[in-house]
Amino acid sequence: MTTQSKVLVGLMSGTSLDGITAAVVRFVPKDANGVDAELLAFTVRDYTPPQRDRLQRALSGTTPSEYTRLNFDLGGWLADAAISAIAEAGVATKDIAAIASHGQSIWHEPGHSTWQTGESSVIAERTRIDVISDFRVRDMAAGGQGAPLVPMADAMLFSDSKKWRALQNLGGIGNVSVVPPGGDLKGVRAFDTGPGCGVIDKVVRKLRPDLAYDVDGAMAFRGIPMANVVDRLLEHEYFRTSPPKSTGPELFGVKYTDDLIAACRAESPQCTDEDIVATAVLLTARSIADSYERFIAEPVTELFLSGGGAKNPALVKSIAVEVAPREVRDFDQTFFDGEAKEAVAFALLGYLHLAGRPGNVPTATGASGPRILGKRTPA
Repeated sequence: MTTQSKVLVGLMSGTSLDGITAAVVRFVPKDANGVDAELLAFTVRDYTPPQRDRLQRALSGTTPSEYTRLNFDLGGWLADAAISAIAEAGVATKDIAAIASHGQSIWHEPGHSTWQTGESSVIAERTRIDVISDFRVRDMAAGGQGAPLVPMADAMLFSDSKKWRALQNLGGIGNVSVVPPGGDLKGVRAFDTGPGCGVIDKVVRKLRPDLAYDVDGAMAFRGIPMANVVDRLLEHEYFRTSPPKSTGPELFGVKYTDDLIAACRAESPQCTDEDIVATAVLLTARSIADSYERFIAEPVTELFLSGGGAKNPALVKSIAVEVAPREVRDFDQTFFDGEAKEAVAFALLGYLHLAGRPGNVPTATGASGPRILGKRTPA
């Protein structure tokens, strides 16, 4: 492996459909196979309501024409995000080794196939930088779930030298990485816990179309959650299934949101919109706590929250109550702004691709072995 540092751009569009996060990261090799990461800049480009509507319709099913048009249009939006982040970092285009783009998950079917859109050729043409994309398919071809892929970054960049640590991401889908002392990959486990902030956001948008999400958790704080509804929702087979496992909007999508709202109104016809949002918050918090109790035997005493949901104080408070006595810690205060974490993780996967090193963690995805992830589109 070369000892030369490399700068990459990571691009992430999550299942919450909030927008695109672009992170410019410098990776510097250290010791045997380790690496240090320096976040040079990151930007978040929120989707406009029409863009979000197009993506949401694509998740529910649309025409072949619209899928192909969206693939190219999203490639342009991703390119814009990358160009903006590179400008903010003040790094010359010639000094960027590659752009690592996750794209937007349209469908994820564990055990069979997955589909992320956002045309890499458009990004490469617009930026004149090599693009690495389509990271999940190789792991699935090797018998894995194709997710979660963030555990490689959790182990390499965010482990503790002496104690076990859980890193809980709260994107549209919630996922946890259980990382042993020193980040030994053989001991890493990870899985999707269920909804992150995606169900909460969809509930808010359904009830209050003028809002993209529950700002500062205000609606949830004013509501009273319906525990009986949460109890019934947690009976779903997904929550009882042992890891490795992954999920996405094909399960926790629009229909799931509509069913949650209907269940709340059936339980209490007089319930308020705030009560329903509070119930969605409790569902996410309890699904995380339940996953820890069922599936994490390791001596984890602290968990770090990151992702869009970590900006929701109502959700953070609910998680802290449900996972006690484990300590909930803020990823931002220990590392960097957690909103950039997944984009940084995919930048790392791009870095490993360039180095000819595997990017998956088989103990997390269930793949038959380590695999180099991603497909490269030359500039």
